[in-house]
Amino acid sequence: MPPLNGPVQLTAFGEFMMRLHSAGSQRFLQTQEYKAYYAGAEANACVLLSRLGIPTRYITRVPDNDIALAGIQQLQSHGVATGHVIYGGEKLGLYFTEPGNHLRPTRVIYDRAGSSYAELQPGMIDWKKALHNTAYFHWSGVAAAVSQSAADVCAEALAVAKENGVIISADFNYRSTLWRYGKKASDIMPALLQYSEVVVADLDAAAIYYGIKTAEGASLEDRFKQCSDALRKRLPAMRTLAMSFRKTEGLMHDYSGAMMHQGQYYFTAGYRLPFITDQIGTGDAFTAGLLYGLMNDLPPQAVIEFAMACGALKQSVQGDWAIINKQEVEQFMQQGASGRIIR
Repeated sequence: MPPLNGPVQLTAFGEFMMRLHSAGSQRFLQTQEYKAYYAGAEANACVLLSRLGIPTRYITRVPDNDIALAGIQQLQSHGVATGHVIYGGEKLGLYFTEPGNHLRPTRVIYDRAGSSYAELQPGMIDWKKALHNTAYFHWSGVAAAVSQSAADVCAEALAVAKENGVIISADFNYRSTLWRYGKKASDIMPALLQYSEVVVADLDAAAIYYGIKTAEGASLEDRFKQCSDALRKRLPAMRTLAMSFRKTEGLMHDYSGAMMHQGQYYFTAGYRLPFITDQIGTGDAFTAGLLYGLMNDLPPQAVIEFAMACGALKQSVQGDWAIINKQEVEQFMQQGASGRIIR
């Protein structure tokens, strides 16, 4: 693991939460037991990047109680620096998940109103100190979705990052059930995204944030190119755009990806996944793999291939965090899915 002190390559900001997952395959109306995991889109990315050897720092606001502290300690155990986490408020954000299957989707219910993070105000975080000696700043649309004040803090952080030459990485991460404070995502997100150099997005979020439409009958490759061309006009700083795609065919999941980097396009054949343990957190693992490749100056095709492998392998792990390492990712890229016993 990288050291918890000293320079970091990436600083991330967002809401840290607890996920309560209905045990077994039971629905909310049936279950009498929940499994607890710690979560948060940006924290998920930090965990995998740290496990891949990239020094990371995570910034959030949580209540000063043992439930939050236990989660912060888990982040630290994976090598994530947490010295700039601030404490206050009364509530750790929660979300509940009901497992889906091949017949019905996984369901999510959020309980984030009034959380310590949602009550975060501009001025509470010293962003010059928080972003000192870091190369990348990563955030996502979820960070701005829970309250106006949280969106204002995002703007505050992004302004300092831009002023100090920090590379800004953004995941569109649209969540329809979160935007409840009187503003639409399209009112807030375009201004916050304007300085983004590295972007992870999806076709639906691009349509919601910017009104970008692509030809539904076209191939995913063509739709990606159409969306990328439109986004480049709206995000002049963007040099890298990546998306992952999922198609289901019977019991199989076809998982593939695409990347625009410096005006060139790169695509992957992807993976056919026969079994999914936990799909939540897949996009964050994909994002972490993408950032890892860019930070290590991998060739562009290798960047998107590595990101895809991270996203695919995460789906074999329970919980939101991709508890995997570089050797496992590289082995998966070479051999694909395997039921072998390693001993």
